[in-house]
Amino acid sequence: MDVSSAMEKMSVKQSAGGAAVCHVCEESCSGFQPHSWRKACIACGCSAVDHAPGSDVEDDQRMGRLFADSPCSHLTAKVKGGGGLRIYKRNRMIVTNPVVSRKDPTFNTTTYVWAPAGLNQTLAMQYMELIPDSLRPISGTDGALERRRQLFSQLPAYDQDPMKCQSLASEDEMCSMLLFVKSYKQEVLGVGEVALPGEGGALREAANQRTAKEAKERSNIETKDALQHQDHGSTSSSTASATGSTNGTDDSTKTGYRCTGCHGDVAKESPAVYAERAGYHSALWHPTCFVCSECGQGLVDLVYFWSNQKLFCGRHYCQTVWPRCSGCDELIFCQSFHTAKDGRTWHHHHY
Repeated sequence: MDVSSAMEKMSVKQSAGGAAVCHVCEESCSGFQPHSWRKACIACGCSAVDHAPGSDVEDDQRMGRLFADSPCSHLTAKVKGGGGLRIYKRNRMIVTNPVVSRKDPTFNTTTYVWAPAGLNQTLAMQYMELIPDSLRPISGTDGALERRRQLFSQLPAYDQDPMKCQSLASEDEMCSMLLFVKSYKQEVLGVGEVALPGEGGALREAANQRTAKEAKERSNIETKDALQHQDHGSTSSSTASATGSTNGTDDSTKTGYRCTGCHGDVAKESPAVYAERAGYHSALWHPTCFVCSECGQGLVDLVYFWSNQKLFCGRHYCQTVWPRCSGCDELIFCQSFHTAKDGRTWHHHHY
C-alpha cells in the first residue's frame, strides 16, 4: 500500500524518549511505561487507553488481524512477504477547499484519518457533518485522538489475539479463546455501511456478490488440489448458482424510514448506517445512533458485534460471553476465578 508519510505520522504526542505521553497527565507523565500485567502506566497510574501508544500502521495491522477470516476480510489486503498476514485498508479522505484571495489561489486541505468506505466525497462529507465536531477524525485534532482511544478501548488486542494475553495459563484456556474468537468472527463481527435510505438492496446485492466471489475462490483452490487426483469439472457451475438475485432497492411502496436506534424518522436525502448482520431490509441507523447498546459510545470505524438483536462494541460483546478481570482487563477463560460483592470478577492472582 502506497501511503504518504504525512498520513502515517503518529497521531499521539510523544515524549523525548519516544514513549506515548498520557493525555490525562500530559507533561507530568514521562511517557508510557507499562505495568507487568495491569493495562496501566507505572509512571502516572493512568490506563494504557489514556496514552494510546503505537502508530497508525500498528493499528491497521491489528485491525487486519481482527478482520482476517471473517466476512469483513474484503476490508483488508495481504501484507507482501507477511506470510498470510493482512492489513486494514483504512479508508482516508482528503478534502481540498480553495481559499479566496486577491493573489494566486491557495487551498486548505483537511485530512480525515478515517471515512466510510465506498462513498463519493459528497456523501462522505454529509456523513461527517452529522458527527459531532469533537468526534470528527480529522488529522491532528482531538477527534482523531479520540478515534485511537476508542480503538484501544472498544477493540482491545487481547480480546482477539492469544499472544497478547498474559493470563492464559493452560492449553485448554488458549483453545477456548481461539474457538471463541473464531466464533465471533464468523457469527457476530461486522462493519457498518453508509448509504442513503432505500439503498439497502444495493448493499445486499454487493454483499451477495462478495460472498459468491469468495466461495468461487475457495472452490477454485479446492478444485485445483482435487484435479491432481481426478477430474472435478462440475464444481464451478454449482458455485456460480450461489449468487442468487436481489433487487437493487428496498420495497418501493415504503414511504418512510425509521432509525432502529431512536425510532425517529430518517430523511431520504440523509446518509444512514446499515448493518449486514441485522439485515438490509428494515434496519438502519442515524450515524449518531449507531452506538454500543451497553456503553453508548459511537462504534469506532463502524465496527460492530451483533448479538440478541443489539449492537455492541467488541469489549462489551466479549463480556456478555466471558467474564473480564478487573485487574488485568483480560477475559477470564479459566474455570475458577474470584467474584467480588459488587459483581466484578478477577483472576485469583490479580485480586
